[in-house]
Amino acid sequence: MESNGRTILLAEDNPLDIELTLAAFQEHGLTNEIVVARDGVEALDYLYRRNQYAGQPAGHPLLILLDLKMPRVDGLEVLRQIKQDPDLRVIPIVMLTSSREEQDIVESYNLGANAYVVKPVAFEAFVGVVKQIGLFWILINEPPARRGTYA
Repeated sequence: MESNGRTILLAEDNPLDIELTLAAFQEHGLTNEIVVARDGVEALDYLYRRNQYAGQPAGHPLLILLDLKMPRVDGLEVLRQIKQDPDLRVIPIVMLTSSREEQDIVESYNLGANAYVVKPVAFEAFVGVVKQIGLFWILINEPPARRGTYA
């Protein structure tokens, strides 16, 4: 895989899952910058350039990988806020979570998630899933004409 120079936001609170996701992208040669937000508040701060991200240049990530169960603000609330914002709602969001609960899946899609992926437990399977996400959302998917607003 190659980079198109655009940022990916990974909103994940589990240090092991963060490490596995970063390793999976690196193993497949994806060189996009990956910004890690360790809870929902930090993810929203990054998107709205608040607090520690206040000086960040304008633009949005190409993709958001969003965990469902996070502290302070959970993934569903982050998803709800993003999809209600006319400026942010075009950003593709992949729910990358361990929850197989039907209510979580339905609610995620009802709120506007672009995909719902259950994290595999085995490393090789996890790497394969992350590779497929990267191939599709980073290299194949064509974002809206407002590409200039993406970081």
